[in-house]
Amino acid sequence: MAHRYFTKDIVGDTATITGPDALHLAKVLRAKPGEKLILCNGKQMDYEAEITEVSASVVRLRVLGSYPSVAEPTIWVEAFIGYAKGERMDLAVQKAVELGAGAIRPFFSANTVVKPAKTPADEQKKAQRLNRIAAEAAKQSGRGILPQVALPMPFKQALTLANNYDVSLFLYEGGGQPLQQVVQQQERIAIFTGAEGGFTPTEAEQAVQAGLVPVGLGPRILRCETAPAAALAVVMALTGNLE
Repeated sequence: MAHRYFTKDIVGDTATITGPDALHLAKVLRAKPGEKLILCNGKQMDYEAEITEVSASVVRLRVLGSYPSVAEPTIWVEAFIGYAKGERMDLAVQKAVELGAGAIRPFFSANTVVKPAKTPADEQKKAQRLNRIAAEAAKQSGRGILPQVALPMPFKQALTLANNYDVSLFLYEGGGQPLQQVVQQQERIAIFTGAEGGFTPTEAEQAVQAGLVPVGLGPRILRCETAPAAALAVVMALTGNLE
């Protein structure tokens, strides 16, 4: 399988890759002129391209053809993920992107173990790291867009965004409606999942008051890094996006 890279620098029959991806191609993969890659412009269009020049700062390519990306789901799903600690958050972001999330919006809730960063600059660095994880997952899974990981927000602020979707699902260990009864003809869906300690009863009440629909994923209690992937997988299956 040809390596896949995202770049906005595609004009006519020429394209360029710069930054860390160029360095990786030159120094790690030792790419040579004549080798072929798949490029994506981040707007659901893929390009077959042939390398014409390689350096650690820029890789130049000749575009051979283009076609619409095939890996994007027919629905738009955003994953609101309770901010988890360390590798758990990394996994949650990675798997959400692989399964088709259009964006990831972390939030801090009452039982969140991770505390907000001391400064906005530190929070930006953490977000940049998660966005790099999202980008790698997008390349690996053949996505046609680069899903963005937003800066974390308070839970109450996250709830104010619920009306931006056809339905906002609240994954709660206290149970709720079966997903197949809720996910039908909606085109824009939000999925809220908790951090390590889950949601408090007060937060569950606030979610319902904000218009979120409590749903369950069976009798088992899922880890915070598992719940987003499980919910996304079920939603994608119910909407025909895993066929």
